[in-house]
Amino acid sequence: MSDNEPVVPEELAGIDRASLLKRIAAGGAALSVPALLGAQGALGATKGRASNAAGGGGNYPKHPRWKFVFVNHVTTNPFFVPTQYGAADAAALVDVTFQWTGSASSDVGQMVNALNAAVTAKAAGIAVSVIDKVAFEAPIKRALAKGIPVVSYNADGARTGAKARMAYIGQDLFVSGQKMGERIVQLVPKGDVALFIATPGSLNIQPRIDGAMDSIKKSGKPINAVAIATGPDVNQELARIDAYYLGHKSKLKGMFAVDAGSTQGVAQTIDKHGVAGKVKGGGYDLLPTTLQLIQKGAIQFTIDQQPYLQGFYPVIQLFLYKLSGGLVAPADTNTGLLFVTKDNVKPYLTTKTRYEGSSSSQKYPVS
Repeated sequence: MSDNEPVVPEELAGIDRASLLKRIAAGGAALSVPALLGAQGALGATKGRASNAAGGGGNYPKHPRWKFVFVNHVTTNPFFVPTQYGAADAAALVDVTFQWTGSASSDVGQMVNALNAAVTAKAAGIAVSVIDKVAFEAPIKRALAKGIPVVSYNADGARTGAKARMAYIGQDLFVSGQKMGERIVQLVPKGDVALFIATPGSLNIQPRIDGAMDSIKKSGKPINAVAIATGPDVNQELARIDAYYLGHKSKLKGMFAVDAGSTQGVAQTIDKHGVAGKVKGGGYDLLPTTLQLIQKGAIQFTIDQQPYLQGFYPVIQLFLYKLSGGLVAPADTNTGLLFVTKDNVKPYLTTKTRYEGSSSSQKYPVS
């Protein structure tokens, strides 16, 4: 059994991300969060292979069943459920395997250890979320020296010289932050605004808050924007956001966030205190609660960065590099930016799809 094929417990067959979150929140899951997510990935990989067998997998020659390793900074975060589905589907399409590893709490040391382990094990290729400018340079350089292709995804801290990754697959983080800042200026032309960030300095989200601050400053509007750290745990994020609101509610005009958990916390806090419209809100990513509260009007937007593609594209690019003997090199790929608002949120809520992590099933047409 390959690394992306763990045994799926019978009680988890068909479980989707929404159900997963409910079980975790209720405390009734018999398995750990990593086990639940691993089971989802296994189910998705199996369904992906069935689809491939039915529809054909291209005109590729027989090749080794290469193993690619994904090193992630929050391995059990629900944001990355569709990312793992994307990796599983791509792996099934081109007949390779993948391993999902790293840290559950943005611990750079744990991530570096996982990256070094992948190099030592002679992985065929590595995709790493580079959340630190310095720590990943040595292991990336060592991997490249051994002929192991390395791409970054979701976060891109290693950019220049011989220490750089070969390509980045993900959103242009600073630009997306600038776009969010422009939206904030439209919604709150003056007054106090809080910008929440789970882990300041982490290069998957710090560039966003930097971009937002840049746009707010360039607007010249009398906006007092402050950055507030919330932490990597969703429950902790909610508690800190709620506490901040209670301590500043007399002057606060806007609450925005640059990560999935904090965005959900902003929406829940605004809804809880009945200040929708009075306090503007928005942020990132597609957690089910966030989407529901956009439809309800608690916050004005969230930003979709297509996490499925952040798993799918690295596998395909690493595969083509190996298959072509290095002639088809990995290329920088922007997975995009889409503002999800009350006007266009309905399909996200009514469509159960593997591509957004709301379903484990593979089906066409999507409905």
